[in-house]
Order: sequence, then C-alpha cells, then structure tokens
Amino acid sequence: MVKPNAIRELFGVSKAVIGVIHAQALPGAPGYRGAPLDALVDFVVAEAERYARGGVDGLILENHGDIPFSKPDDIGPETVAVMSVMADRVRRAVALPLGINVLANGAVPALAVAKAAGASFVRVNEWANAYVANEGIIEGAAAVATRYRSWIHARGVRVFADVHVKHGAHAIVADRSIPELARDAEFFDADVVIATGQRTGAAATLDEVSEIAEGTRLPVVIGSGVDGENVGELLTVAAGVIVASSLKEEGVWWTPVSEAKVRAFVQVVEKLRR
Repeated sequence: MVKPNAIRELFGVSKAVIGVIHAQALPGAPGYRGAPLDALVDFVVAEAERYARGGVDGLILENHGDIPFSKPDDIGPETVAVMSVMADRVRRAVALPLGINVLANGAVPALAVAKAAGASFVRVNEWANAYVANEGIIEGAAAVATRYRSWIHARGVRVFADVHVKHGAHAIVADRSIPELARDAEFFDADVVIATGQRTGAAATLDEVSEIAEGTRLPVVIGSGVDGENVGELLTVAAGVIVASSLKEEGVWWTPVSEAKVRAFVQVVEKLRR
C-alpha cells in the first residue's frame, strides 16, 4: 500500500528544508563538564530560533555532542531524560515540526523522546539490515522500534530512515544494491528515506540519490553535505534536505547556526520551488 507523502503532510511543502540542532554534550557523555540543564536547553532553543527566523520548514534535535556515540543498548536514561526536556522546550519555543535523532541508532530512545515531547518524527540511521559502523556492528532497528512505537501509542510519529548510511561500511556483505536497500527500508514501514555522503558534512552524489529513489515510492531526503551550490541539482530528485554544517558560522557542525546563512539558503530553495 502506498503511503501518503510524509514530507507534504509534515511540512506543507514539496521541497522541505530541515535544520539540525546539534546539542552540546549531555550528562553521561565524555564531553559533558557539568553544565546545568538550563544552559543545555537555552543553547538548543537559541539554535532553533535562529533556524526559524531564517525560514526553515522543520527541525531535528540530535545529541551530536555525545561523541563517541554509544550503541543503542548502551544509551542511558539520562540521555532520554535530558533530550525530552530539550525537545519539549524547543517545540514550545518554535512552531515547526520537530524530529528526534538519538545517536547512535537509538530508535527506541528517540521514539520515547518524541512521545514525551510531542515531536513529529524520528531519524534512524540504520532501520533495516546491518552494517559495520564507528561503534561496531549495528543492526537494523525496525522490528523492535515499530513494536515499541505501537506499544506507547505513538504511531503518528513518522520514521525517517537512512539508506546506504554514512559513517560505516554499507553492508555486512556487498550483495544488495542501493535500490534494494531502499526497498528494505520501505518494506519495514519507514515513511521517508535519507541519502547521505560518507560522513557528517559530506555530500551525497546525484547518482546515489537517484538509485535510492529508484528503489522506493517513499520521499527521498538528502541527509548531509547540502549547500547553496548543490541544493538545486539535488532537489531535482529529492523531496527535501536535512542541513546543518553549511549553515553554521564557520561551516562546521560544532559552531552556532548563522541566521544569515539560513536565510540565504532558504531563499535559494524558495526560488527552486517557484
């Protein structure tokens, strides 16, 4: 059964711009130095407000400051607790659809945060199959996560699933094509599929995006490496972009969001929509 287009339903546009809020190191992470909760919250709310003033269509909150990331079973309750508070404050401060990404591949924790904070979707970096990542062997989360989503009555929370995922080998064995990997994500009940480059800030190629689109009827979104120069080409195939590094003050993920860069990027996309 063909699903409704989740990009149009969530964001109300055909070419969505989704800004990523990279939270600072949270309690339990190696980089955490005891910052009070209010400071952690104030940081993500300020980032969200800069994105919103720049004109993005949606946001994703992720714990990118928690490097090196834990495997899913090692993500602690402190991460879920703090991210739930942050997500709730962001959603109250900014009237944009909000997504949650708990790294690495924390599909169940992300759904818990989304349920608690009223977020609209989650991003899951490995939804189907398995791959070798920086964290080790990561297995697809779909079977457990869909059951958990049903159990907590959160079926309205959409799943954005990476295909040919960054930061790892693309399969334990290389006997499945990229279109097949995209079909797997759709078969396992994802709502949107994501194409990325090899690492944070690296661009997906148009050929790879086209291969993913070939394998699924779901909307395809670009998940890394998008800037004002390549967004026009990529949006000829994709239904939206998830963008962060190119919109930061120094062009790297750990610096603050530049409202001016966001506004300029959104203006480019708006011209493409017209």
